[in-house]
Amino acid sequence: MNVDDLTIAVIGAGGKMGQRVSNNLKTTGATVYYTEASPAGQERVRALGLEVTETREAVADADVVILAVPDVVLGTVSEEVVPQLKDGAVVLTLDPAAAYAGLLYRREGIEYVCAHPAHPSIFLERTTKEEYADTFGGIAAPQNAVAAVDSGEASVKELAEAVIRTMYAPVIDVFWVSVKQLAVLEPTLVETIACMIGELLKEALEETVTTVGVPRPAAEALFYGHIQVALANALRGDNPFSDACHIAMGHGRDMIVKDDWKRVFDDSVLDETITQMLRIDAIRR
Repeated sequence: MNVDDLTIAVIGAGGKMGQRVSNNLKTTGATVYYTEASPAGQERVRALGLEVTETREAVADADVVILAVPDVVLGTVSEEVVPQLKDGAVVLTLDPAAAYAGLLYRREGIEYVCAHPAHPSIFLERTTKEEYADTFGGIAAPQNAVAAVDSGEASVKELAEAVIRTMYAPVIDVFWVSVKQLAVLEPTLVETIACMIGELLKEALEETVTTVGVPRPAAEALFYGHIQVALANALRGDNPFSDACHIAMGHGRDMIVKDDWKRVFDDSVLDETITQMLRIDAIRR
């Protein structure tokens, strides 16, 4: 499937992800329409050198409609957009929460795909300044993407993957999972756990500097280097932790980590997390 042969509409092109997606799509030969509701967002779209199109016109003949809008409004936006689509169109969302919660407006003859960027790996071999600077992905540093599709038809995946590889470029690979599996990955694995730990690391650094009084340059030097070593050792077994380190790690686990922490992977906890994220009373699937 050649993305240059497609007609694509980007809804929310002036948002954070919308701008990233639009920047990559504008380099293709595809027919792409960019829509944005807010005046400020429209100015951001124009600043990219792109023209703002009314939603009805943008989606009328679109093969793929990318809903690059916040999760909390995906239900409302899809209710407005989906009835206007031609049969066989693909609705592509960027996060799985709304699909998992059953908030997307459903219509026969429309395919629904969700694709989330994995972001450049901490283990990615970077060779240029541009790759080092691109921590988020979608500019210079290669990244993977993980996607889910409601139907298992190969043609839908083929079409969607062509768009996914373009809008998140450069992409190494696209991994296909179920909607629920994608929801377990995001938010549970990467937000509830990994991002939370990242924030905890920041708090620990500030405590070391502001409360204990260690000079910030010394604290950052030792901390940043050891974070790399800790992740490489734990995730890849590069250089096993010393016996003394294991003792300190065990002490830390006893003090910080709850014994039942793995219940975060229970379906009930996932449902609770997503209802809070989407500000809804209950999952509707």
